[in-house]
Amino acid sequence: MYARSTTIRGNPQAMDDGIYYVRNTVMPAVQQMEGCVGLSMLCDRDTGRCIVTSSWTDVEALRRSADGVMELRERTAAVMGGEPEVQEWEIALMHRMHGLHYGACARVIWSQGDPGQMDRLLDTFRMGLLPRMEDLPGFCSVSVMVDRQSGRSATAVTYDSRESMKEAEGPGTAMRQDFSSRMGTQITEVAAFDIILAHLRVPETV
Repeated sequence: MYARSTTIRGNPQAMDDGIYYVRNTVMPAVQQMEGCVGLSMLCDRDTGRCIVTSSWTDVEALRRSADGVMELRERTAAVMGGEPEVQEWEIALMHRMHGLHYGACARVIWSQGDPGQMDRLLDTFRMGLLPRMEDLPGFCSVSVMVDRQSGRSATAVTYDSRESMKEAEGPGTAMRQDFSSRMGTQITEVAAFDIILAHLRVPETV
């Protein structure tokens, strides 16, 4: 499966208007497009940054949707007072312990590695890191999206609440630093978000 993420660094005061527009206009329109599996939205109210991600059954559906989502993306950016940054991904891993509820949040980790080592990285993640992540306080799910050509990846770890995510910060940081060191990847950014919409509906891959 594949995904398109749109990041907008907008005006924090326009966040509620942006959320309303995505929930009531963007999501219904995108979900009617052929091959769409769902949509999610992450927000940081303090900075005005949001990430809207749509998921697709295959790369052909992703490509077919490009023109249809362009106007929606531009309008969302205008509502939020920012410029959209678009990235396309392969959804390489999805694992859920349980569903999300109100107050859930996510920590997203962006990394850069050797494109030729992507399969090895994913196998090591599944076998070595994933079982340890399940023991983190408040752990709900993890997804890994990759760009095999560039070696970039984005890992989203979701938690029941901000409190549990804060409690998991120490062991989680140690895990990702150890994993990054062993795999020879560079962690380029780590950021925390509230989960506003969680309707990707991507099937379990573990």
